[in-house]
Amino acid sequence: MEADWLAERFEGHRDHLRAVSYRMLGSLSEADDAVQEAWLRLSRADASGVDNLGGWLTTTVARVCLDMLRARRSRREEPLDARLPDPVVGRDGQVDPEQQALLAEGVGLALLVVLETLAPAERLAFVLHDMFAVPFDQIGPIVGRSPAAARQLASRARRRVQGAAAVPDADLARQREVVDAFLTAARDGDFDALLAVLDPDVVVRADPGGVPAGAPREVRGAAAVARQAISFARVAPFARPVLVNGTAGILAVRGGRPFAVLGFTVRRGRIVEVLVLSDPARLRQLDLSVLDGR
Repeated sequence: MEADWLAERFEGHRDHLRAVSYRMLGSLSEADDAVQEAWLRLSRADASGVDNLGGWLTTTVARVCLDMLRARRSRREEPLDARLPDPVVGRDGQVDPEQQALLAEGVGLALLVVLETLAPAERLAFVLHDMFAVPFDQIGPIVGRSPAAARQLASRARRRVQGAAAVPDADLARQREVVDAFLTAARDGDFDALLAVLDPDVVVRADPGGVPAGAPREVRGAAAVARQAISFARVAPFARPVLVNGTAGILAVRGGRPFAVLGFTVRRGRIVEVLVLSDPARLRQLDLSVLDGR
């Protein structure tokens, strides 16, 4: 049947479309919704005249994501940088093929945090061109601009990303050593040892849903972060090593239930950024099935 043939071809592009959507939206559930909407549009369209199905689907899912970003902005009352992106959590030292497809091109949390601050059209132009090599003459019509204007959108986004997104050290084993040293120092209440593994300008960002009323969602500076780490040393005994968007991270589990995910960006042997997700509602939405049996 033609419908079955079309569905089979669509499935061959699903991982790619989910990767595009995740970079566009920073939300795993919204990325899945965008991919599903792309399928619905394909199933209603006359696909017989589509020469490049992959290109057609990429353009379609990009349009869907752009609409979702614009709708999100129009109803958002909180600051643009208040919500952290969804982390992709995997087993430490193991690569899950589905996650690998999602995180190709090194999509770390630090990068996604910066993408959250971009205007929707800038984000689309940067993601499609710089991450998926879509030419500007195809990006322009999606955002209602000329190819030259689309190029400018991507250029502005690129400058923002290059100026703000910390690139982690490539050595995962070294990352883990630094994170383990951080945990040990926090558990022992060793302020000097914490300072030794923290960059002077380190920043900790927490999702607003998991922060007590009145508590800061962002803490900056090694001394302030070290004091906070010591005050939350109780988390250390419950910490499991995991990969968070492909880099060394922590999953804190108590009573069999996760209560926090911490993603670390380690650069030049020091922690430059920590992202903390502890909102129970958002944690329940994460796919942590890959960690079963640990």
